[in-house]
Amino acid sequence: MKKVITYGTYDLLHQGHINLLRRAKELGDYLIVGVTSDSFDRGRGKLNVRNNVLERVEAVKRTGYADEIIIEDYLGQKIDDIQKYDVDIFAIGSDWEGKFDYLNEYCKVIYLPRTEGVSSTMLRAESQEVFRIGIVGSGRIAKRFVPEAKVVSGVEIVSVYNTNNIGAEDFAKSFEINAYSDCYEDFLKSVDAVYVASPHLTHYDYTRRALLAGKHVLCEIPFTLSSAQAKELYDIADKKGLVLLEASKTAFCPSFNHLVTLVKSGIIGDVMDIKASLSKMVSAPTRELSADEAGGAMNEHASLNLMAIIRLLGKDVKKVNFYSKIEDGVDVYTKVNMEYGHATSSATLGIGVKTEGNLVVSGTKGYIYVPAPWWLTDYFEIRYEDQRKNKKYFYSYDGDGLRYEIQEFVSMIVNGRKSSYKLRRSESIAIANIIEKFNKKEKLTIL
Repeated sequence: MKKVITYGTYDLLHQGHINLLRRAKELGDYLIVGVTSDSFDRGRGKLNVRNNVLERVEAVKRTGYADEIIIEDYLGQKIDDIQKYDVDIFAIGSDWEGKFDYLNEYCKVIYLPRTEGVSSTMLRAESQEVFRIGIVGSGRIAKRFVPEAKVVSGVEIVSVYNTNNIGAEDFAKSFEINAYSDCYEDFLKSVDAVYVASPHLTHYDYTRRALLAGKHVLCEIPFTLSSAQAKELYDIADKKGLVLLEASKTAFCPSFNHLVTLVKSGIIGDVMDIKASLSKMVSAPTRELSADEAGGAMNEHASLNLMAIIRLLGKDVKKVNFYSKIEDGVDVYTKVNMEYGHATSSATLGIGVKTEGNLVVSGTKGYIYVPAPWWLTDYFEIRYEDQRKNKKYFYSYDGDGLRYEIQEFVSMIVNGRKSSYKLRRSESIAIANIIEKFNKKEKLTIL
């Protein structure tokens, strides 16, 4: 059997892709198609891939030419795949002429004629709709959002809202944004989508009003402090046909998603325990230490830790217990113990107590270690009893990481996806439910 392998992004699958796949198929008896992962092309600058990897795989599958589809996830994988699958021919479009000659050492390289006059880049340019995004709030995270949005295709920051008009004006001038407002209704009229980066207690109201006004919403963490509010907002988005996404940036970064994929594939066996920690020392006066502004370690940091646990172990938590050190009405330290029927987990959080800030996922075959700060995941290691089997994974974590959530948000709008597989609505609601239990002091022990 003569095996042929080819690779591509296959974004906005078009006739040129189909022609190339057909020509590759005609070269042999069995065609393997490598589809690039969502993270693979990010080194080229713009995050301009319109369809996510699942949609691109499905599009390739529908052509009927691929006998097997694999995911290309790292530099150098082509050599590994050619040897792994005992490939006879590597086929690629003629626009890559000469670039893959080095693979002739492993198999025959054939450059196939490309279809003139059509490309994904051209189709994106012709069909690119630019979504006008308005920012609610002008604080620390909002200031990171503007430069991150500039590297994502199809978005433009056009306005900023703040109840303090001077604050809104200063922010707009600093980032060369054309409009600013202290009237939320006027602000909403000028945008297609809203990024909510305001104080915790305002997230629900601003998100709800934006959705009712027909605007897509990307809301910062904590999304809400109530599971009922979270469900209500997702229900409104559903009825309105809008995208609502919790901006848990780690959930959308390439390395964390690869970690989840590896764990789900069973590489460390059955997961029995997860330990996630996060701390940031703060000093008064600051919002994080204000009980009136929903401050405290739990409200401030739990969303990321709980996201990791729930993404890996699921939503079916049997028991939750909290242990906190309280000062002036806020928790400066909280440990959350969560019991599943099949596993345990814990989140350690601090704003007045310092902790390591790493993530450890323990399984029956081995464990995954992510060093501090784990939520900015650019490296993790799979470790076994036999250390010779250990494997390290390195990734680029670009900028402040907000670009990954922005890209997912825009991709969902463009493709009409109401839920993201990287952080599902039900998972977002489950996170809000656990935070709510803490704020209601359920199973809370004061240290």
